[in-house]
Formats: sequence, structure tokens, C-alpha cells
Amino acid sequence: MASKTDTSGQIVYRFAHAKAKRAFMFKHWPLYLISIPGILYFALFKYVPLFGSAIAFQNYNIFKGITGGPWVGFEHFKRMFAYDEFLVILKNTLLIGVYDLVFAFPVPIILALLLNEIRHGGYKRVVQTVVYMPHFLSWVIVGGIIVGLLSPTTGIVNQVLAWFHIEPVYFLGENGYIRSILIGSGIWKDSGWGTIIYLAAIAGINPDLYEAAEIDGAGRFRQVMSITLPSIVPVIAILFLLQIGRFMDFGFERVFVFLNPLNSANGEILDTYVYRAGLIDRQYSYTTAIGLFKSCVGLVLILMGNTVSKKMTGEGLY
Repeated sequence: MASKTDTSGQIVYRFAHAKAKRAFMFKHWPLYLISIPGILYFALFKYVPLFGSAIAFQNYNIFKGITGGPWVGFEHFKRMFAYDEFLVILKNTLLIGVYDLVFAFPVPIILALLLNEIRHGGYKRVVQTVVYMPHFLSWVIVGGIIVGLLSPTTGIVNQVLAWFHIEPVYFLGENGYIRSILIGSGIWKDSGWGTIIYLAAIAGINPDLYEAAEIDGAGRFRQVMSITLPSIVPVIAILFLLQIGRFMDFGFERVFVFLNPLNSANGEILDTYVYRAGLIDRQYSYTTAIGLFKSCVGLVLILMGNTVSKKMTGEGLY
């Protein structure tokens, strides 16, 4: 008798829960309506192309299509790790990704903390505009600016070096400088834009906390370290996880505009290699295997990072 009662109670609960969900969806139908374009975008451009990953296990032929190529299993993956050039390019990608996390990721946080301390409204708006503007420039334009600045003949950097009687340096022609140029140009272009989220998080902090800190005698620096920074840790954790998920997607355009035969030994990454081997040399199956490898590495990293983040900060992506 008790089991029948429990079963009927579960049925009633499920029916009431489903009815409440339908009522909620009917009440907020405009939100679901405007979400349809976003859902279609991810379905068409993110999920449907996943079926094309099958060619990583085939000798793909563009005339026979995905279903016409002979299956070769993990042959392209074996070739990938047996190729010395690929291992060098993988090392470049990993090193540049680590440098980007270590040097570029903290910059928007520091910049947001500094901007938040500016009390003069007009000056603050000017500074924000100046640091935001480079984000709206394409990498082609940014590349042209950096190349002009670092030119061995007309670049302002080498002109400054000439004042100290230092010989001109062809920065883009030496392997030792290309990684610093890639990271530095990315910081200049995107760090200002990254501060928007952090400034929004800082704006949501309860002002009473700062007033209480002032009463206790805390200075500006102490308030930043004890109130502002801990309050935005959840946002930092989420953005860090998203950055880890894109760890091996440094960006094709960002590297390609600076790449040349003189600096490719340290500058070429997987994205530029896929362009060269896939589109130019038409090794479609091989480069698809590389792309699938990148995606798997990103998935593993974000799962590991999310687990660590939830244990340390209590925040995660899911």
C-alpha cells in the first residue's frame, strides 16, 4: 500500500512540475523566441560541423565526400606525432599559450583595478576609451602598426636605439623576439576590452564594505587587496577557465600577420600549420586530425580546470 502511495505521489509531483515548467515557458515566451537565432547559430556552425570530424579517420577525397573515402583509423594521428616538424610546432603552441596565460591574462585585472581607483570622471572616461580602442582594429592593421614601429630602418624603436648608439635590430627577422611580439601585441590590442567584465563585477560590490573598511582605517591599497580583489575572484575563475578552453587556439590572424621564414621556427603554431598543410597542401584528413587533437586537449584542460576551480573557489562553469 505504501509503495502505491509513493508511486502516485511521484506521478502527481512530476505532473505538477511539468505544468509549472509549461507555465514558466508560456509566461516568458519572448525570451525563448529571441534565443532561437543563438540556438540555430550554435547548431549549424558548432554542432553540425562535428560530423565532418569523421574525415580525420579517412583518406578524404573531395570528389567522393565524407562517406566515400576509405577508412584508415588512427593513421593520421600516428603520422602527426611521428613528424618532427609537428612536434616543434606543438611546442611553440604550448609555449605561446603558457606565456599568454602568465603575462596577458592578469593585465585586464590589473588595469580594471587601476581604472576603478580613478576618481576624476572625465579623465577616467578618456583613459577607458584609449585602452578600449585597439580592440576594434583588425589584426592586419595591428600587424602593420607593429611592423612599422619595429622596422630596422624607419621604426621608432630602432631610432630610439640609435640615440644610444645601438645597431638597428630586425625584430621580426629573429626567432628570439617573435613570441614576445605576439604576446605584447595581444596585450596592447585586447587588454583594455577585457577590463569591461571586471569593471562590471567591481561595480556590483556593496559600497558598505568600503565604508566599513575606511572606518577600520584601511587604506586604498588595503581595500583593493581585501575587498575588491576577493569579490571578483569568481569572475576571474570563470574567465580563466574559458581561457584554458582556448589554450591551443591562440589565433591564426594574430600570428600569420607577423610570420615569415626568418621567425617561423619559434613563431609558427598549429593554426598556421593547419592553414599551410590543409588549405595550401590539401592534406584535409591530416589537418582535421590536428584540429580534433586540439579540441580534445582543450576539453581535457577545461574539465581539469573546472574541477580545480570548484575545489579552490567554489565557482565553475557547471
